[in-house]
Amino acid sequence: MRLVIADCSVDYAGRLTAHLPRAKRLLMLKNDGSILVHSDSGSYKPLNWMNPPCTIDRNPASPEAAELGVVEIWSVQQAKTADMLQINVFEIIDELEHHLGDDPGLIKDGVEAHLQELLAEQLALAGEGLELIRREFFTDIGPVDILAKHPQGGTVAIELKRRGDIDGVEQLTRYLELLNRDPILAPVRGIFAAQEIKPQARTLATDRGIECLVLDYDAMRGMRTETPTLF
Repeated sequence: MRLVIADCSVDYAGRLTAHLPRAKRLLMLKNDGSILVHSDSGSYKPLNWMNPPCTIDRNPASPEAAELGVVEIWSVQQAKTADMLQINVFEIIDELEHHLGDDPGLIKDGVEAHLQELLAEQLALAGEGLELIRREFFTDIGPVDILAKHPQGGTVAIELKRRGDIDGVEQLTRYLELLNRDPILAPVRGIFAAQEIKPQARTLATDRGIECLVLDYDAMRGMRTETPTLF
């Protein structure tokens, strides 16, 4: 990964056009071939970027650009589309390059992993008579946290989060669409389980026929007596 702090302007041309006037910014060049342009505000989102695969050419400024103070022009070309990013660099303030190595990917935090383990042992909280098929049931698009057999036939897919938002509901929706194509598992209904479920996520889940289960982590660990409620 290369991090470059530069005084620059940025022009994007493709499905739309965009211009970032001259300012000091962080240019992040990742080993996968992508480039991201960040400012010192605006949270985590880049101001502009180019997804891989793309090529990045760093060239001296043309005489016309040099008259305006530009020292380098970075031309970023997307390999699969006509999208192009041009970065006019007026000054490179600092530059750092470091090899980060392979990333192991996102690993569930301890609470979420423990919730999965506890719910697998206390499946009655999600419905009477449910029988565990397995935790981390692998599919072509990722693992379903808990897959259980319903006493009246079919199966139940449970997606677990610490805080349930719309993205979690969308994730479970994709799992259900895939699992319901399997005649051995179908019909498959979904339960979205979390310690806290945002109102928008609950509304979306209800609209898609997905049940919501609010979990009390302390109660499941035997530290409180309240029982999670299935809505």
